[in-house]
Amino acid sequence: MRSIAAGALSLTGLWLLAGCASIDFDYPRIESTAVTDTADTRLGAWATELVAVETAGYSGFLALSDGIHALSVRLVLAERAERSIDAQYYLIKPDESGLAFLRALLRAADRGVRVRLLLDDMFVIGKDRGLAAFDAHPNIEVRVVNPFRRGKAGFLWSGLTDFSRVTRRMHAKSFTVDSQVTIIGGRNIANEYFGANKAAKFGDLDVVGIGPVARDAARMFDDYWNHETALPLPAFADMPEDPAAGLESLRVSLEEARESNLDSLYAQAIRETALRFIEGDSDALEWTPYQLVYDMPDKHTRGNPGPAVGITAPLREALSSAERELIILTPYFVLDKKGVRGLVALQERGVQVTIVTNSLAANNHSAVHGGYAPTRKPLLAGGVRIYELRPNATVKGSELVSDDDTRATLHTKAFVIDRKKSFIGSFNFNQRSINRDSESGVIIESAALGKTFAEGVEAAVNDQAWQLFLNEDGKLRWRGFDDGVETIYKKDPESTWGQRAAATLARILPVKSQL
Repeated sequence: MRSIAAGALSLTGLWLLAGCASIDFDYPRIESTAVTDTADTRLGAWATELVAVETAGYSGFLALSDGIHALSVRLVLAERAERSIDAQYYLIKPDESGLAFLRALLRAADRGVRVRLLLDDMFVIGKDRGLAAFDAHPNIEVRVVNPFRRGKAGFLWSGLTDFSRVTRRMHAKSFTVDSQVTIIGGRNIANEYFGANKAAKFGDLDVVGIGPVARDAARMFDDYWNHETALPLPAFADMPEDPAAGLESLRVSLEEARESNLDSLYAQAIRETALRFIEGDSDALEWTPYQLVYDMPDKHTRGNPGPAVGITAPLREALSSAERELIILTPYFVLDKKGVRGLVALQERGVQVTIVTNSLAANNHSAVHGGYAPTRKPLLAGGVRIYELRPNATVKGSELVSDDDTRATLHTKAFVIDRKKSFIGSFNFNQRSINRDSESGVIIESAALGKTFAEGVEAAVNDQAWQLFLNEDGKLRWRGFDDGVETIYKKDPESTWGQRAAATLARILPVKSQL
């Protein structure tokens, strides 16, 4: 795949910044809500047909573990949208996947579909004018959560003067079409999440939801969209004089990006997978009770006490319900002493707790590993099993682009309880997700999904991860198997000096609350 991102960015002026604009939290905003009269749309008719033969109140779910599948479903849903698209993401990169996603939204808007795009500001800085061009479409509106001050010193100034607010980020992710179908999970919109990055491949997980859960997701989006911290671009950004001209440049760039990759093997796979979703994936939907859980956006407000209202309470309730087994997959695993004691307490009452997370070599945030490392020994001493992903692990959907030496990173945020109740979402088991960032996800009560999930983890960890253990002297060790031969490591396997230094520094500094 030829990279055209740089050209697209230059054409739309995404990197132009000027001045040090202040933030007007009182900027006029028109409240809007989800479009719900969509039963007569194609997706509405499809959903109604599927729901009609199932138990009332249940929703249908399809897990998206393959990156190619995850992108193709988003694109085909955007193509089938008739009334509305509500997209909420922490990150959208202007790479091949991101540009394909934006093109799909633009095509929908051209058909008369109302598109609302809600982004966190952490990775928006420097892209204001490109977003302004997108926002110039009469059927598209863009809002940004918790913006930083602009200008060369704006980011630093915001951090110094408004630290409590700007360190609270919108990490929740959802993609809801016609209030009939939604995608909830851990993926951002960028190549690495969809198997299209040659340098990095992220193992991740989303779930498609059809039925009542889509309407719940639409209401969740409204909560964020209409919150005081979700601002239109003119409230904080230096706007271009002619956004409409920028829109036309953006339109040209997106079409050039599409044409440049039209014949690639990856693009062909996207088209084939999209047809599979339309023609056959509905047969694989698991119909089951569920609970959509998310943080209220008040969590973004300066001075908010933290997790009082939101996702943490229902997740704790679900975890405490475990009777025999708890499997947690999380990329950034940073617990305080209370969290460690909680998992050990589960183990002591007969629940086998298994943690699958990144090794230092696989972690794309080495500093986070520094917050996690001290918890390994007490967890292992308490009977908890820990597996750390190897950087050469296999990631579904990355085989067309990735080389053999492309680093794998676990990005899935999920857990399964007693092989009958599963959570899939954006929540990391760390201090940021608990106390600062807003998160979302869905708890699915399905023995079929839970069994598939657990068996998949069991099959993968032996050759895709290292198992940690304490030797007879109580020292930390790693066990791995290569071609059936056991190897024992005395330090973080395959990690570099730089990775170990970053992790050690984070461990020493008082930054655990930000990890």
